Amino acid sequence: MSDASIEKVKCLIIGSGPAGYTAAIYAARANLNPVIYQGLQPGGQLMITTEVENFPGYPKGVEGPAMMADLEAQAARMGTDVRFGMVTEVDFKSEPKRVVVDGNKTIEADAVILSTGASAKWLGIESEQRLNGHGVSACAVCDGFFYRGQDVAIVGAGDTACEEALYLSKLCKSVHMLVRRDEMRASKIMQERVFKTKNITVYWDTETDEILGDATNGVTGVRTRNRLTGETAEIAVTGFFVAIGHTPNSEIFKGQIDMDEQGYVLVETGSTRTNVEGVFACGDLMDKIYRQAVTAAGTGCMAALDAERYLADKELELESQEQ
Repeated sequence: MSDASIEKVKCLIIGSGPAGYTAAIYAARANLNPVIYQGLQPGGQLMITTEVENFPGYPKGVEGPAMMADLEAQAARMGTDVRFGMVTEVDFKSEPKRVVVDGNKTIEADAVILSTGASAKWLGIESEQRLNGHGVSACAVCDGFFYRGQDVAIVGAGDTACEEALYLSKLCKSVHMLVRRDEMRASKIMQERVFKTKNITVYWDTETDEILGDATNGVTGVRTRNRLTGETAEIAVTGFFVAIGHTPNSEIFKGQIDMDEQGYVLVETGSTRTNVEGVFACGDLMDKIYRQAVTAAGTGCMAALDAERYLADKELELESQEQ
């Protein structure tokens, strides 16, 4: 491929959502002329979220897709080149960094911001997807408020599941925790907290057979199946939370950048700098603790500021070399 067919950009953002769009807003205001590729799901996980009530600036709440449309429009208004496309290959060992979009377009970038997010793991049953956004959620902190005083179920056995069950117990009338095995993976202290909470009931050796309800009435219950006996039972609930983990969307970056054993991109403490100079990571791709839209936006801001400083230092270095 000739150099003439390679597009050169100053700041490339891979992935949209609160982190990517916020990075784009700040990068555009800093005259970095950012180009953002939105990926397969422009707007990220919030595109499958109904009402968002905990993002600052929306006193009456906002639908997830509407909020993402607002952020995209703001990024574009500031001067971001917003593009639909999927980055299919990266080379962070080259200088400038090189990426391929949709398998055929090559871009060279002086700075790259990664904001590809993470995807919630699901059980894989039809009713779960059909009722997603109608009583089924993968984020108790995001959606638990809507079930105040109601009966809910949560499936999972790790620390995150325990944390979310405890969070729900403070809001809901009762929490039915479905555990597939006869023990939890969670730490002992988290298990003890769950066992001591009176309105949490733990069901051992229990699998979700089907989530009951429809798009009009929402979730009305869950049919469970005992893994050992095959016996089924129905529990009346209005909310069903899946807490079996997340998968960072980092597969394409493997071998190019440092990650932890789960695939989350590692960054320097207190920054968004990765181990590769000129490459920054933000949002759920590097955050496995908070996973909120507002924290993702905050790290997007940090990534743009880090990229701006990196590029400014690089320009000063080049100027000093030329003198």
